[in-house]
Amino acid sequence: MIVLGLILLIIGLLVGMGLLTTIGSVLIVVGAILWLLGATGRAVGGRKHYF
Repeated sequence: MIVLGLILLIIGLLVGMGLLTTIGSVLIVVGAILWLLGATGRAVGGRKHYF
């Protein structure tokens, strides 16, 4: 999810589309939160790992 967010963020910045930049930023933040929760051992949504 973080990688997809980075790709969308870069494409959004290069093309100049604010919507892609916003979606990319949100995906990066959500991916980082899920990554941190998974790293601490907490199961989120019934899954321990998101990969």
